[in-house]
Amino acid sequence: MSSFTANTPTLLHAQKKIADKPGIHQLKRPIPITKASISPLENVTSRRKIVTFLSTSLALGQLHGTPTTTPPPALAEKWGTRSLIWEHFFQPDLSPEDAVARITQTAEGLHSIRDMLESMAWRYVMFYIRQKQAYLSKDLKNALSTLPPSLQEDYVKKANELVDNMDEFILQFDSYVRTPRVYESYLYYEKTLKSIDDVVAILGENKASVVT
Repeated sequence: MSSFTANTPTLLHAQKKIADKPGIHQLKRPIPITKASISPLENVTSRRKIVTFLSTSLALGQLHGTPTTTPPPALAEKWGTRSLIWEHFFQPDLSPEDAVARITQTAEGLHSIRDMLESMAWRYVMFYIRQKQAYLSKDLKNALSTLPPSLQEDYVKKANELVDNMDEFILQFDSYVRTPRVYESYLYYEKTLKSIDDVVAILGENKASVVT
């Protein structure tokens, strides 16, 4: 019993020494990292190639007399048709002709949000309607000067109906957006579409008479 107790520390020391010696499976070698490096000379050369290519392309275009295409007035994006943020913060005063073009595009945009209503994208619909409402009254006033006196009375009536229906649509939609009654606002959405279609029809009739 005493011999076993005396030999125990020796065995423990031996095990500790064995444990201190790292085995093959314990060796940790750093993984070499390969970094791609580009010399400054190669970088400058590639830049010169790009500049040369662009200069050559421009020179060839001028030699062949390539015409520069300009978009029609309705697509000139003077009012930032592709950016609601641009329309919100930058709203330049448009000419009567550009106001007519923007009213037409507003009508197309109001028709296009029907899918948003059906998919219940309420936040986007409210933002879009309020954004269009912000400048629609100004466009309606500017477009009035393009009409002859014979069409102005009917135009003013339809324009007032459009403004009233859009205001009522926003009011109803904003009040019932979180309730099952939100679908009742669709009635005013349809009225808004009909009103703006009537306005566009009057403007189109005037444009057709001017062309002929």
